[in-house]
Amino acid sequence: MENVPCTMKAWIYGHGKPEDVLKLKSDVVVPELKEDQVLVKVMASGLNPVDNKRMLGIFVQAECPFPLIPGYDVAGVVVKVGSQVKNLKVGDEVYGNIHEKALDHPKQYGTLAEYTAVEELPNPRVSALLRLLHCRSPSEQLTKAFNDASSPPVNPFLCWEARVELAAWSFRYLAKHVFGASRVVATASTGKLELLRNLGADLAVDYTKENFEDLPEKFDVVYDCVGQCERAVKAMKEGGKVVIVIGAVTVPAFVFIVTSNGADLEKLNPYLESGKVKAVIDPNGIYPFSQTLEGLAYVDTGRVAGKVVIYPIQQDN
Repeated sequence: MENVPCTMKAWIYGHGKPEDVLKLKSDVVVPELKEDQVLVKVMASGLNPVDNKRMLGIFVQAECPFPLIPGYDVAGVVVKVGSQVKNLKVGDEVYGNIHEKALDHPKQYGTLAEYTAVEELPNPRVSALLRLLHCRSPSEQLTKAFNDASSPPVNPFLCWEARVELAAWSFRYLAKHVFGASRVVATASTGKLELLRNLGADLAVDYTKENFEDLPEKFDVVYDCVGQCERAVKAMKEGGKVVIVIGAVTVPAFVFIVTSNGADLEKLNPYLESGKVKAVIDPNGIYPFSQTLEGLAYVDTGRVAGKVVIYPIQQDN
């Protein structure tokens, strides 16, 4: 067991614009470990749009007391285990989403910190050991492995639980490679069409030139993650389904709010290990810990082509 300090560097926030309220502090108390938790030394953390939304106070009724540390996705190393932990040990390299529910009472201590605490049982959030990918040198291997592992967790849970194609960049499309969809159609701007095809889309639609709802082809399932529900319903087959995660609902569409647990991540893990599903990190999407604000601003543009990752997390107390 490494010598865990009493305090750590972490980003903390109040409510307001992220650039005004998010501050890097060097004296934040390391989370106190509960008996069913492991303490993870954070190597990389993935950023998500919900991080910005929480800072803006959109989910203020579900927040914990201040100070709050943002961050959902984590890849790191177990440095301490609680007395009731059975399946993880000190030294295990792990990844996962530390929040069981994206919006409903997320934890006070997120992953944009040097250390974070995660439950193992009964539904382990950090349950799948990290596979170190083949790179040219040990340092490159470790860097790539932690970046890739911090990329997946939040996005695939949306797809796994809703059983629909996820129009996001973190993976090859789960609908095709995991759920066996016979045909996947996705939309993007002109410069990202080839990436869509490489991810497994049978048809890549340029939304700057064509309205997807006007296609002669209609679809069994339409997944809307940008708030265009009325258009999505027009693209649905009779008897089909439209799932949205943001914006107003047009019947018969329904809203889906993500939850996560280790059991689902374990189901996805074989696809990650085999390479059928791969993390996609935006070419400009790796930011050092000190530039977390810049990373969040990039996420907020809505123009990322993959996951945005914070790496390395500073650990030089």
